[in-house]
Parts: sequence; structure tokens; C-alpha cells
Amino acid sequence: MRPPAAAVLSTTGAGASIALRSNSAASMPDAICRAFRVLLPVRAQRITRAMSHANDQADTGPQPAFILVRPQMGENIGAAARAMLNFGLNRMRIVDPRDVWPNPRAVALASGAGRLLDDAGVYPDLAEAVADCDYVYATTARARELSKPVKTPERAMAEARAMQAAGKKVAILFGPERAGLENEDVMRANAIITVPVNPDFASLNLGQSVLLTAYEWGRQTIEAEPVVDGLAKTDFATQVEVEALAKHYEDRLDEIGYFFPPDKAPGMKVVLRNTWTRLGLTRAEVQMFHGMMRQVVRKLTVRD
Repeated sequence: MRPPAAAVLSTTGAGASIALRSNSAASMPDAICRAFRVLLPVRAQRITRAMSHANDQADTGPQPAFILVRPQMGENIGAAARAMLNFGLNRMRIVDPRDVWPNPRAVALASGAGRLLDDAGVYPDLAEAVADCDYVYATTARARELSKPVKTPERAMAEARAMQAAGKKVAILFGPERAGLENEDVMRANAIITVPVNPDFASLNLGQSVLLTAYEWGRQTIEAEPVVDGLAKTDFATQVEVEALAKHYEDRLDEIGYFFPPDKAPGMKVVLRNTWTRLGLTRAEVQMFHGMMRQVVRKLTVRD
């Protein structure tokens, strides 16, 4: 009596496969054999990816989210994923990608980091992508009229490590390949990361920017400086709370005609919102500012 066919799971590199072994071709009908050859590898890959992701979460611990804002080419998304995984990072978020998603070209360039792409969150806009974040960095090489603290990747990742260890949620924004982040994107960040490159040729592609930032995250194993620890223990307001504060002030200022003339109103609102994020407000400070505006409105209403 021949033993039944056996399915063997083998994992090599980033992939997994299942092979059917049988002592006799007649021990299982050909149709069933064909079905198993198609279905089992798919199930094996899903199981392997789930196990790998669980292991990544356990091994890497707290880490920032790398947010690719309106990326244009799948190849650059794949290169970013590969760079992240090189340094133990696996939390990617993608905002409004130009090309179809999932993107086979991203998988090809990821070169073994495909599971990171599988787990990447895809968001329709930046506001939703950073809604749960306590502190946000924006990467840019261009001078901005928006006033923000400017950090090197080394300094920013030291701060991010300390904040993550203290339970804060940190994100780093990377702009689209053509022109980088817009002011409307940068205004949502608390600080800017700029790489000290040649001022006559400061352009970095998406993969390079992610690699430099991920490298600084991965190499820092020394104890955080006291000033960094102090920042990490701050009870920052979330992006949702800061957004609500900005809207509260915009609505009230709109009512009294502050944003004038109309053609300058959008730019004035960007500057105001940038101010809120640059301040690095705590939850208590956000509540204080809400209370201040409510009291002003109440007094003016009573006077009228």
C-alpha cells in the first residue's frame, strides 16, 4: 500500500512554495493534482507573509511611519520599500499614488521587500494618513516661506526614536518625484528634515531620501540625549486635534472678515495652519486655545 501524496512547504528568501510529492501518478486524480498545484502556493504565501509581518512587529518594536505622498512611479515605491526593510522599518503609508495600486513594478524593484508593500496602507489624502500621528516630519531640500524647525536626518531620527519609545506616533513625509512636497503638505508637519547636500545639486530621488532617513533610524543605538528625552515625554496633541483647532480659528476669523482680500485668503490660511503645527502644541495647550477663542466669541456676542 503506497502512502498518500504529501505537500511540503519550503521557504527560501522572500518567497514560499509548496510541492506535491506522490509515489504514484495514479494515487491522486490529475485534476485534483492540478488544483493543489495552483491553490497551495497561494495559501502558503499568505501564511508566510502573515507570519513574517508578525515577526517584524515583534522584532522592530516602535517605529515611525514612512509616508509617500502622491508617488508617481511604482519603481520608486519599490526602491523605498527595499531601503526601509534594509534598516528594519516596515510601516509604509502611501497617499494617492499616481499609477494603479498594487503596482507590479513596485514589487519588482522591492527585491524581496514585497511583504512590506502588501501591508502598506493606502490613503486618499494626507490629512487621513497623518490623522493618528502625534509628531510629523517633512523631508524637503527647498527653501520654504513656512517657518519650521529644520533638522538633519540624524537629529530628527534621534528625536523620533525617543518619542516612539515614549509611546508617541511619529511619521515622516516624502514628496512626489517631480517637485517634492507642496506647502500644503509641509504645513501639516511639526518640523522639516533637510539633508546637507551640495547646494548646487540638492535633488534626491524618492528612494535615496528614504534610504538616508532609514539609515539614520537604524544606526542609532546609543542612549538618547536628555533634551531628546524631554521632547519624547511631551504629551503632544494629535494631528486630528490640531486640525480641529485650526478649523475653529479659521471659522471664527472668517466670520469677522479677517481673511481679506479674498485672493489672499488661501495663502493666509496656509500660514495660520503652519503656525499651529510649528508650535508643537500639547493637548493642554490646544484646549487652552479653544477656550480662549470661545471666551472671546462669548464676550463679543454679549456686547452686541
